Amino acid sequence: MSRRPESRYANHSDRRARAETALGHDAMVAIERTAIVLARLAGAEIVSALGGRRDVHYKSIEEGAYLDPVSEVDHAVETIIRAILAERFPDHDIIGEEIAERPSHGHDVVWVIDPVDGTANFVNGFPLFSASIGVVWRGCPIAGALWCSTSHTLRSGVYHARAGGGLGFDETPVESGPDPAVRRRLVGDPRGDLPQSSPFEARKTGSAALECAFVAAGLLAAARFARPNVWDVAGGIALVEAAGGVVAEHGPDGAWRPFEAFPSDLASWRAQLAIAGSEGALADLGVDGG
Repeated sequence: MSRRPESRYANHSDRRARAETALGHDAMVAIERTAIVLARLAGAEIVSALGGRRDVHYKSIEEGAYLDPVSEVDHAVETIIRAILAERFPDHDIIGEEIAERPSHGHDVVWVIDPVDGTANFVNGFPLFSASIGVVWRGCPIAGALWCSTSHTLRSGVYHARAGGGLGFDETPVESGPDPAVRRRLVGDPRGDLPQSSPFEARKTGSAALECAFVAAGLLAAARFARPNVWDVAGGIALVEAAGGVVAEHGPDGAWRPFEAFPSDLASWRAQLAIAGSEGALADLGVDGG
């Protein structure tokens, strides 16, 4: 009997094991618990701001179009998160979307924060957005906690995971899996459209973090992102891998390959990314991870 070739996506299990060995089980548990606290706190701040008037600015204007909005909520949430991390993990580094300060540049552990992912949705009152807390060790995502405005339970809550553990939602294990009766599943796609011949129907939520959580929870079969920032997906990658999913990155050579780690300069990373609940779904999306 011929031996089935080992999946190249199995490497992320080795990375998780190395991280848990280096940091220790108790430290990993503490990191995940803190990430959950931070994500839940961010969610509470977001909810409390809904329905009120907000101070909205746009980071760029191109050909008369206002792009990349940011509100006072984004900055306030990140400020609170940074203050808590300074108390609990004073040696760790932090990179966030809204504040440039790096308290421990070069440290092996970096907290990657997106206080409101899907800000355009948030400021317009469109209820699809997230707060993402990711943790990377030597560039490898090892923990994540994403507060999401909705979920598989039809309510807001926090999806979370750590290296060596499984996917949870509000500290309850999540058992994800497709319904075999559904013949055409949904995927996140940056263009929001797929050819009729595709085995999937496309959805565009406006929040990369939310789509990562939905893939991890099995609500989406897969998702593809054009050129996300590290804070958009660091926490989500940890969730997808903990749930048994796969992650592929589009390299500078034009080929897809299994995602290994972010570069040492986290803020510089911008690459096409694809995630899926299985290698088969990734292939059906047109992504060949080698």
